[in-house]
Amino acid sequence: MLPAVEGARNHRGSLDAPRAETTRTRKRVKSCRNGRGERRGGLKHGFLSDLFSRELLRYLGPGFIVTIGFIDPGNWATNMAGGSQFGYALLWVITLSTLMLIFLQHVSARLGIVTGASLAVNVRSHFSRPLVVLFGGSMVPALIATSLAEILGGALGFQILFHIPLVVGAPLTLALVVLAIIGQRYDRLERLIIVFLAFIAAAYIVEIFIVKPDMAAAAPNWIIPTFPPGSIVVAMGMLGAIVMPHNIYLHSNTIQSREWDFGGVDQSRLMRYELIDTSLSMGMGWLVNSAMILVAAAVFYSAGITVTSIQQASATLRPLAGPLSQLLFGIALLVAGLSSSITSSLATANVVTGYLGKPEDPHSRLYRYGMVAMAAPAVLLIMIGLNAYRALILSQVALSLQLPLTIIPLLVLTRRVSVMGAMRSGGRTMVLGWLVAAIIIGLNVFLLYQTFFPKGL
Repeated sequence: MLPAVEGARNHRGSLDAPRAETTRTRKRVKSCRNGRGERRGGLKHGFLSDLFSRELLRYLGPGFIVTIGFIDPGNWATNMAGGSQFGYALLWVITLSTLMLIFLQHVSARLGIVTGASLAVNVRSHFSRPLVVLFGGSMVPALIATSLAEILGGALGFQILFHIPLVVGAPLTLALVVLAIIGQRYDRLERLIIVFLAFIAAAYIVEIFIVKPDMAAAAPNWIIPTFPPGSIVVAMGMLGAIVMPHNIYLHSNTIQSREWDFGGVDQSRLMRYELIDTSLSMGMGWLVNSAMILVAAAVFYSAGITVTSIQQASATLRPLAGPLSQLLFGIALLVAGLSSSITSSLATANVVTGYLGKPEDPHSRLYRYGMVAMAAPAVLLIMIGLNAYRALILSQVALSLQLPLTIIPLLVLTRRVSVMGAMRSGGRTMVLGWLVAAIIIGLNVFLLYQTFFPKGL
């Protein structure tokens, strides 16, 4: 194992289980290379039996940590815009984006399982220094943009529920997040995030019963792509808000919180458990994002109201859908802001320590400084009065710009025998991976073009 990978596993403090020892990791890779036959059929056989296995419960969790990241306030902004402007027409974007997300997150988790190290550590270990600087350096503005969206969501939640100004709500959100991460073990944080996710889902289920969307009219739009006039930019913004670079980094790290069989005997079975965890958790994310569009379409689109801010959406819900709907909206937004801020801070700490080749210890100065340093510019921008809605949209543009620089090294690493052994991605997986990458990169390039040159060159 290379020094960076070995250094990263020394200790992770109270937030995570220890990484694999160097000798055990070598043993695992060797076993994977000897077990090529099991790998080829492993994910195909036994999937359904594992889905109903009691043992599966031990492995559920990492995917749910990642899922909270793509129902964050950035998603609220894009989904509210999509539903209020185009009704149910863009539901298919949620379906397509979630399918691509499941694929990419599964590939990221495989990298973490096989190598015993996160994507950041693997990039630092296996790429040249200029590329490491490119990939790692590009994550800095992306992490700041992520923090901006998450912290802003928490601050907006405080403002809607308790009339606390954003200038107070932003640092309050950051303080609560830092205290939660430093003061809790990873397993407790994981359970907390799952509870938060369940609450957000429950809140939107109640919202759907309140506003009663036309499900018969909505159903075909989950499958059939349509582009109403003027919808392309909003559709790509929705995609960019679901497939996020920090979540790809985070999944390769959180997957190691489980007690994996580092001997390599059950690698294929563990891959199935991971795929089930990822599919179930991100399926829940698909439901929540779809519910946001359903509610926006039923309440705002049907009334001819275009939403231009989250505060406007909250205020408009009261006369159109009643005070309970507005209350649930505010509570769910606050919970989404706090929980997604926790996961983005975990991702930030992992990326910073991984790229610098330092242990991921939550009690170290680097870990704490890394979290605060990436979040501080976001808090400052909020406090100086940055337009909240515009800030959310711009944060998604920043993430879209960085996304190719996360997907490309992930696909390259998982194809290398020197990294993955016999568990490396096969030909069909790579074809699908590069197709997904091409779609995302192409759409994001067009999103940037439309953002900066709305009237053309």
